[in-house]
Order: sequence, then structure tokens, then C-alpha cells
Amino acid sequence: MKSVNKISLNSMEFTIYSSKNMYSHSAVVRTPYHVVDPSPWPMIMGANLWGIAAMFICWVNQISFDSLYWGVPLFVLTCYSWVRDIVTEATFQGFHTEKVQSGLTLGFILFLISELMLFFSFFWAFFHSALSSSVEVGCCWPPVGLECLDWSKVPLHNTALLVASSATITLSHHYLQWGNIEVAAITYILTLGLSVMFIKNQYEEYAWSSFSISDGVYGSCFFMLTGLHGMHVIGGTCGLLFCFVRMMLLQFSSEHHVALTLAIWYWHFVDIVWLGLFFIIYIWGS
Repeated sequence: MKSVNKISLNSMEFTIYSSKNMYSHSAVVRTPYHVVDPSPWPMIMGANLWGIAAMFICWVNQISFDSLYWGVPLFVLTCYSWVRDIVTEATFQGFHTEKVQSGLTLGFILFLISELMLFFSFFWAFFHSALSSSVEVGCCWPPVGLECLDWSKVPLHNTALLVASSATITLSHHYLQWGNIEVAAITYILTLGLSVMFIKNQYEEYAWSSFSISDGVYGSCFFMLTGLHGMHVIGGTCGLLFCFVRMMLLQFSSEHHVALTLAIWYWHFVDIVWLGLFFIIYIWGS
């Protein structure tokens, strides 16, 4: 007579049948790693990005690009299909084990480090120009004839908005971990509202600015840093909105919500970069 032993490994059970002289597995033993199934989306995404890049090049050079509009809808469709497959693997098929989640977390940390290096390069350009001003800009910083923005107005308001949004999203995360979905949703919506207000204020600041990106090295560094940060704010807002929809669909639990955790990390990264921008560009640099 055979005895049956059940062994649990990372929430996955498999059965071992044992007898006197032999052991046999009733099924293939799954590892905690996830080997992704063959997918067409990377190849299709590459073709879509080529079409969008070609369309941008044609637009810059004032060339007709009517035949390249196909890249935009296909890009949106590919993003939707790819994300749908990932959500299915993580939520409904259970492929995102603890080992997979730790790998995703490590990859995201490396991504944040690469983003930090990108901002560091532009900060380096700003410091180099400010600390060793050339004769072309009047041997002073800010350059002669350039009126800097007042840090105590829109920039200070934006700083308060981002710091408050970091507090509300952290509070929402804690309420989700405590199982209180209603309060977590309310504080989450408040975070999204604060981020939209920040984007609106940043757009109005650009509209009211007395200089542009073509006004020497100060204009180039200022708009590259603040504009790049603004793009990250828009991207972070889209990520938070996506996670909010998933939270409302009850795809997150108090223990399993790695996508939301990474989106919150990204938002805190955006907040920290803005604090550097505020003190270095708006206060010290002006």
C-alpha cells in the first residue's frame, strides 16, 4: 500500500507517492521561478516604436508622415495586450511567487538607479555652468539679462503638493495592508488629485516664464531638468491610476500587491528628485 505525502513549496503543492523500494512523481514539480511563455508583443512593440520614431523624425524635419499614423493605435493596443497578459500571469495564474516578486523588485531598483543617473547628468551640467560661468553668460550666474522664477510662488506650491501626495499615497498603502479598502481608495484619489494639480501648475509656470529652452545654458538646463521631471510625474500618475483601477477590481490583497508597491516607490523617487530641483534650481541656482 502506498503512502501519500504532500509537500508545500511557495504556496504550490505537489504529491509524492512512496513505496518500499521506489519513488515516483505524479506531476512535474514546479519551481518558484517563472519561465515566460512565448509572446508576440516584444516584436510588435519594436515595430510600433520604429513607426513612432519615424513619425517624430518626419515631424521635426517637416516631412509628411500620413502613412506612419498606424504606429500610435498599435502601440496602445500592444501595451494593453502585454499588460493584460502580465496581470493574468500574476493575479489569476499565480505565477508571481515570492521569488519572482523579489526579482521584479530588484529589477525596479536597478531601473530607479538608472533614472537617478540620468538626472545626475543634467544636475552636473547645471552645477558646471553655475560654478564656472563663462564670459558668454557675463561671468555670473544666473546669466546677465535673465529673470529667474520666484521660488516662493508656484515652485513652493508644487513642493507642498508633492510632499502631501507622498504622505497620502503612503497612508493609502498602509490602509490597504490593514485591509481597509474604502479609506485606502479615498486617500489614493486624493493623491491623484494632488498630482494633477502639480502638472497643471507646472504647465502654467512654463506658459508664464520669461525665458525659454533656447535662452542659453540656463534655459536649457532649467527646462531639461524640470521638463524631464514633469514627464516622470505624468508617467508616475499613469502608473498610480493603473494600480488604482486594479485595486478597485480587487486584484490586490493586503499581502500581494507588488505592482502598487513599486508604483509608490517610483512616486517617492519623483518627490525626492523634485526636492533636489527646488533647492538647487529654484533657490540656490537663482
